Amino acid sequence: MFSLLSKQDISSPNTSEWWPILLGLCVLYVPTFYSLFIGLWSTEEQAHGPIILFLALWLLYRQWAEMTEKSEGKSTSVVLGWLFFFIALLVYIIGRSQQILVFEIGSFIAVLTAILLIKRGGSALKAMWFPLFFLLFMIPLPGQVVSLLTMPMKIAVSYVAENILFWANYPIARTGVILQIGQYQLLVADACAGLQTLLTLEALGLFYLNVVHHTSVFRNVALAILVIPISFTANVIRVIVLTLITYHYGDAAGQGFLHGFAGMVLFISALILILSTDRFLQYFVKAQPITVPRVGNN
Repeated sequence: MFSLLSKQDISSPNTSEWWPILLGLCVLYVPTFYSLFIGLWSTEEQAHGPIILFLALWLLYRQWAEMTEKSEGKSTSVVLGWLFFFIALLVYIIGRSQQILVFEIGSFIAVLTAILLIKRGGSALKAMWFPLFFLLFMIPLPGQVVSLLTMPMKIAVSYVAENILFWANYPIARTGVILQIGQYQLLVADACAGLQTLLTLEALGLFYLNVVHHTSVFRNVALAILVIPISFTANVIRVIVLTLITYHYGDAAGQGFLHGFAGMVLFISALILILSTDRFLQYFVKAQPITVPRVGNN
């Protein structure tokens, strides 16, 4: 009973110690996230932003007890933490005043890192590295980078969708990223087959890996890499679904509620593919004659 109570005391955060920090974070970043919710995150291309934020906060909450236990009694990194904090604060001021979202959102991750270093040290940062890394997927990429990488992806998705529907005897043709099916023309937009979708699904795959916590390094690395073709396949499925909806039910249906439904099809199909691939890798790992050592097992 004594050891149980001791562990419980260690893993319970001191609310009087952390409430002022939480209040300061709210003062700094609630206006930022409110602006994102009513602005950038309300667009289809960046709709994954709040999902990433809430999942990352849940991961921080989930790993808090482990972080507290591992950092208990360890030395803190006060000097490095404060240096990191002031740099992050400067980046926040520049980003907020100049409306540079990469700086403004990136500073949030840096501030959290600095707080962990000041309050709990490097061992706490080591325990919380994945939630902080996961928050990087929330940062919007520069428009030039997105445009440069998105066009080849859209052409590839359009090409595959066209050939699959042509093989299924649908009257379809393609010009660049424009699909002509029957009397309808559909432009494959960035949100349907773009870089942001790939990053969102990659984040979903990494989140899944962190939650299930496989002991096989090969299984983790292979699934993280295979998320890229899984994302491409899910994008093809979405474009095919939208094309078929438009062909059978008209342009209004394709651009209305069912367009949002096709977005759900994207993530559902991606999740099914991730789970199926993971199950396949499970059987493959079991078939290996060499046992992979447990990661992080002291």
